[in-house]
Amino acid sequence: MEKGCICVTGGTGFLASWIIKRLLQDGYSVNTTIRSHAAGSKKDVSYLTNLPCASEKLKIFDADLSKPETFEAPIKGCIGVFHVAHPMDGSNDAIEVVTEKSMKASLGILQACVDSKTVKKVVYTSSVSAVMFNGKKHNDVVDEEFWSDVDYIRTHVKFGEWYHISKTLTEKAILEFGEKEGLDVATVHPSFIHGPFLGPRCPQSVRDVMAMIFGDTRLYAMLRRAPYVHVDDVASAHIHLFEHPNAKGRYICSKTEVPIEEVYKLLSTKYPEYKIPSIDFVKSDDDYDKLMFPSVSSKKLLGTGFEFKYGIEEMFDDAIECCKRNNIL
Repeated sequence: MEKGCICVTGGTGFLASWIIKRLLQDGYSVNTTIRSHAAGSKKDVSYLTNLPCASEKLKIFDADLSKPETFEAPIKGCIGVFHVAHPMDGSNDAIEVVTEKSMKASLGILQACVDSKTVKKVVYTSSVSAVMFNGKKHNDVVDEEFWSDVDYIRTHVKFGEWYHISKTLTEKAILEFGEKEGLDVATVHPSFIHGPFLGPRCPQSVRDVMAMIFGDTRLYAMLRRAPYVHVDDVASAHIHLFEHPNAKGRYICSKTEVPIEEVYKLLSTKYPEYKIPSIDFVKSDDDYDKLMFPSVSSKKLLGTGFEFKYGIEEMFDDAIECCKRNNIL
């Protein structure tokens, strides 16, 4: 049954490609955007074009966040837009540059939605990093009422500073635009997205949370007590919020929070072949307490009738199996 067309920005990304897969399965047509490639070089998008129903229902457009007008064509005629793309070159550019690029692109995309006269709702992929960095203690729980504080991030958060700030300020701008223009906007705040991937390379977020499997002890601090969610659940949440008639505003999407001790026990027991480095130094290092941030609550999302399908063991099993298939492990 034909449900209409959804535009998904940043289609080659980990989450966006999975959203495309689920939309096609659910009977939608999809227009997706990929960043323009240099003349003479071709980006491999076979993992998108080979998806079931893609030959009939998937169209791929070149678009660039630096040129918001390039999103007008893929949005034209769509009933919804899932804005997943985000500048990922923040480690090279100044925070202000990345943030301005993200905000300008996002507002251009939203203006194209208004101009289209057909877009009913925009679902924007934010992050729990737009919620949890505000000075709350590690034994607090934060929900959608909380916003990350830019000054706090600059002072206290030493990893991914550019990402947290640009996500926070972009989401604020998007929600303000939607309110002003009467455009329905829902924002999704995933925690660490985990699980299988469609592309040939292991996404950075999956590689980060699999630090034990890859033997990267530098990332253990970040995983001291981390919140996780399966990529398929995040994709389902986007579609659920688009289809839910009353869903507007912010929605945290996180299935579970797991201490590093439990992850270590799970992986060292189930996957002994990977010779996982010890976590003893993490438990004895006081500096690591500085990376203990508040917990996040998905109560609002669950209140709309959404249900998570995957637990922490399935997240790791699916990711490890996917890495094996792609000869990454």
